[in-house]
Amino acid sequence: MFEKCEAIVMRTIDYGETNKIVTLFTREWGKVAVMARGAKKPSSRLSAVTQPLAYGHYLIRRSRGVGVLHQGELIDSMRALRADLFAAAYAAYIVELTDKSTEEQKRNPYLFELLRQTLQYMSEGRDLEIMALIYEMKMLPVLGIPPVLDRCARCGATEGSVSFSVKEAGFLCHRCEEADPHRMPLSPASARLLRLFFHIDLARLGAISVKETTKAELKAVLSAYYDEYAGLSLKAKRFLQQMSVLKDTLAPDSGQDA
Repeated sequence: MFEKCEAIVMRTIDYGETNKIVTLFTREWGKVAVMARGAKKPSSRLSAVTQPLAYGHYLIRRSRGVGVLHQGELIDSMRALRADLFAAAYAAYIVELTDKSTEEQKRNPYLFELLRQTLQYMSEGRDLEIMALIYEMKMLPVLGIPPVLDRCARCGATEGSVSFSVKEAGFLCHRCEEADPHRMPLSPASARLLRLFFHIDLARLGAISVKETTKAELKAVLSAYYDEYAGLSLKAKRFLQQMSVLKDTLAPDSGQDA
């Protein structure tokens, strides 16, 4: 029996001369793999709906293994993301992060909506680095590794200057900072943004402008935290880091703190 779902194409693998195996992230069932017969043919009705990042409604027959894709109807091709090298790199990163962090056929409508909204904001021209940082923060509870951001991870204090400790998995107040000689200093703006990114309802996200130095602090904290606790090896992350170096050589420091 064929069933309808709302889904985003996470990745595709060529299968034979004309077919694709497509991994969909669905609102209804989580991540599922389906066979799209003939989808490699430019004239196929499945060609456009099986492009990476495509978002639409799909009619599939599920199974314990690889299901079958019967038809699809695009809601948004996300062409703007695929047409820009930097946007494509950031989109590929958050999709791979989602892929590596989720199990097959495990429903998570919250995560589906988070991914859909993030890709939509990226395609609309929102700051790619900020969107990726917000997504990384919101993935931490999904991975089961949320940091302590509302108080000192050691003494529970809620006032005073803070630094970030990977070892203690959260903020350290100035009275406890000696507990971790490898703690990472944080500006007040960075500390505020880490909390904001963790808690904000993405649907209510307004304009956020952040200094490059603050972005660098946030990226350093999250990169170190993911390296320590997430246990993920992401090809798109390494490519994104190379792209960020290229971007830094092309653009001067700009922006204002939120």
